[in-house]
Amino acid sequence: MAMTLRLSDDEAEALRRRAEYEDRSMQDVARQAIREYVDNHSRADLLDQVLDEELPRYSEALERLGR
Repeated sequence: MAMTLRLSDDEAEALRRRAEYEDRSMQDVARQAIREYVDNHSRADLLDQVLDEELPRYSEALERLGR
């Protein structure tokens, strides 16, 4: 799927410099950044979901441990 990504002049320049520094294309750097963002946020969302579901079960034990 193709898409257009609009960047400010500063963002485009920063991306260009980073791509040049890594000897990669701007597209490769942007795609990697998007993958890392999605992966990191997906893990954090999953952890939040597990904690929301499981923490109440152990609340009494956790409270005792905190004393």
